[in-house]
Amino acid sequence: MPSLEFFLGLALGITLCLGQRWWLNRQIHKLLEILLPEAISIDLPMLSRLRRAISLTKQYQQQQAEQVKTWQQIMQVAPVGFLQVDAENQLLWCNQQAQQLLRIHSSWWQGNTQLLIALVRSYELDQLIEQTRTEQQPQIREWLFYPFSQDAEEIGDRRLGVTLRGHSCLLPDNRIGVFLENRQALVKLAQGRNQWVSDLAHELRTPLTSIQLVVEMLQGRLDPSWNQRLERVLHEINRLIQLVQDWLELSQMEVAPSEHLSCKPLNLHGLIHSVWQTLEPLASQKQLTLNYSGPENLAVEADKARLYRVFLNIFDNSIRYSPVEGSIQAVVSSPIAAISDPDHISEVASGIQIDIIDAGSGFSQSDLASVFERFYRADSARTKSETIPRNSGNSGAYFPMSTGTGLGLAIVKQIVEAHGGWVTAQNHPSTGGAWLKIWLPSSGINSN
Repeated sequence: MPSLEFFLGLALGITLCLGQRWWLNRQIHKLLEILLPEAISIDLPMLSRLRRAISLTKQYQQQQAEQVKTWQQIMQVAPVGFLQVDAENQLLWCNQQAQQLLRIHSSWWQGNTQLLIALVRSYELDQLIEQTRTEQQPQIREWLFYPFSQDAEEIGDRRLGVTLRGHSCLLPDNRIGVFLENRQALVKLAQGRNQWVSDLAHELRTPLTSIQLVVEMLQGRLDPSWNQRLERVLHEINRLIQLVQDWLELSQMEVAPSEHLSCKPLNLHGLIHSVWQTLEPLASQKQLTLNYSGPENLAVEADKARLYRVFLNIFDNSIRYSPVEGSIQAVVSSPIAAISDPDHISEVASGIQIDIIDAGSGFSQSDLASVFERFYRADSARTKSETIPRNSGNSGAYFPMSTGTGLGLAIVKQIVEAHGGWVTAQNHPSTGGAWLKIWLPSSGINSN
C-alpha cells in the first residue's frame, strides 16, 4: 500500500512537471514569434533560441535608435523646418529651423508633452494638421504668421509677420508631420519687383500719352499711304498705354484692396448688359450673342466701376476666342451655398455665383493653374492674334484684335478677392470653351 501511494505521487509529480514544462515551452514559443519568428526553425534548445532572439532584438532596437538619431541629426541641419505631433496634437519633436520659425524654446516642450496650439498660437497651422487628419491626404497651406515671442521684431506696437508655407504628411499611429518653409524672402522679392514695375509704369505713362497725341496729329497731315503704318504704330502705343494702366490699377488694388472700393447697391443684370453693350461693336463683327440666365432684379452691394472692369475683361477674352456666330453664356445663381475659399473646402458660406461660358478653344490643362498670374500668356490656341474686318470705308482691310496685356484675369482676381469672393477658371464640359466662375459673398445682396 505505501508503495502504491509512492508511485501515484511520483506519477502526479511527473505529470505536473511535464505540464509546467509544456506551458513554459509554449510561452517561450510565443515570445519567439513576437521577438524573432525565424528563430523558431533554428535547431537549438528552446531557452537557447530565446536568448538568441533577445540578443538579436536588442541589436535591432539599437540599430533603430541609431537610425532615428541619424535622421534627427539630418533634420536638424535641414534648410526647412519640421515638426511632428501625435494623435492628440501634442508636439513630439521639432528641429531647430521649426523652433526658429515658430519661436519655440526647446525648454518649453522637451521632457513633457504639450499641445502644439499652446506652444504656437497659429490657427492656420492647427487647421492644416486637422485638415490632413480629416482628409487623410497631404495638404499645403500658406499664411502670414505673427510670432508670439518676447524677441519678435516690432515696429511700434505691431509685430512683423513671416510668410510661411506648410506641407503636411501622414505618419503611422495617426501622427502628422509638417514641413515649414520660410517664404518671407520670396515675398519681399516679389514686392520689390512689383514696386519697381509700378514706378516704371508711372514714368512711362506721360511720354506714351505724348507719343499717342503726336501720332494722332500726324494721321491727318501725312500722305494717305502712311495711314496704315500710323495705325499700326497707334495700335501698339495704345496697347502699351493699356498695359501701364492695367499694372497701375493692379498695384493699387494690391496695396489696400478694401480701401479702394466704393461699394453701393447696383443691379447685376443691368451691369452685365451695360458691359456687353460697350463691347457690342466687337461682338457684332463675329456675330456673337449674349445669353443671360438668372434673376433680373438682383441687387448686390459692390464697387460699380471695379465690377464693371471684371465683366469687361472676361467678356473681352470670350469675344476674342469665341467662334463666329457663337454665343456667350452668363448664368447668375443666388442665393446659393458655395465654398467661400476654394483652397480650403471646409469653409462654406452662402452668396451669389456668376458663370461666364464661351464656346472657344478653352484652356489647356497646363494653363489652368496659371491663368490668373500676372503677364501669363496661355498657349497658342488662346493667344494667337485674330483679325477682324474693319468697319471703315476700306473694304478688305483688317486690323488685329488686341492680344491683351497678360493682366486682364489677374485684375479680375484682384477685384473679386477685394470684394471677399473668389474666381476660378476651367473648361466647360458641354461647350469645351472657357468657364469663368465668380463667387461673391452674400453680404449686401438683395433681391428686389
